[in-house]
Amino acid sequence: MADARVWLITGASRGLGRAFAEAALAGGDRVVAAARDVGPLEELAGKYPERLVPLALDVADRRGVFEGVERAAAAFGGLDVVVNNAGAMLYGMVEEATEEQIRAHMDVNFFGAVWVAQAVLPHLRARGGGRLLQVTSMGSGGGMATVGLYGAGKAALDSVSEALAMEVEGFGVKVTVVQMGGYETGLFTAGTTATEPLARYQPLRTEMEAMWGDAVAPGPDTAAPTVMELVALPDPPRRLIVGSRSFDHVLQMDRERTELYRSWENLSRTAPG
Repeated sequence: MADARVWLITGASRGLGRAFAEAALAGGDRVVAAARDVGPLEELAGKYPERLVPLALDVADRRGVFEGVERAAAAFGGLDVVVNNAGAMLYGMVEEATEEQIRAHMDVNFFGAVWVAQAVLPHLRARGGGRLLQVTSMGSGGGMATVGLYGAGKAALDSVSEALAMEVEGFGVKVTVVQMGGYETGLFTAGTTATEPLARYQPLRTEMEAMWGDAVAPGPDTAAPTVMELVALPDPPRRLIVGSRSFDHVLQMDRERTELYRSWENLSRTAPG
């Protein structure tokens, strides 16, 4: 167990966080599994009583995050890998969303991840380095109707994580933006807040729902081996798309964006900046 890594995973009670926790434990590592509701972790804790510590944590509570990270670091004497995975979905058109919904959404998906990053960095530096995985989305590079606010939070986390990677690399801390593809995580059910629909948007809403389709997404456990391999890399990338189909989608979106820029290049170049 001398070489066992210590993980802190937020949003670990279900979905991707749960899959990552199970993979780390199966690999012989130790895990502090954080979630607002740790009840679903009882069975896993019973299976790994010496190597799993459930931690009740609301990432939107900055003071609670700092206190929780101290408990997490003390559980196994430090932290090696931190997975900033906690997140939620705000589903609906931008005009429909209330101020309360938007602020609560950003408190979890953006600010919560920032609080965790701030709290864990002293511990990673004390370890002489470590890994910080910032879980975002393959769709964070552009907005899409009905999930625009979700994309906005992930895009903001993308940007701040790129900056953070530059800031902490000199301390031996490696930050990777992990752009997850579509997995069956329960995000669109248990993790979703929906806006009150406005009738004027119903045609577009119907169109978007048809576009999403009924395709069955792969289970989150299928993404875990990729994350385990990523963590094992001595020089990991600052950004990684997780998912073969998602990789193709992102490349296509990038091509379309480049074509759009090129089509308006003459107008862009009329300004000297």
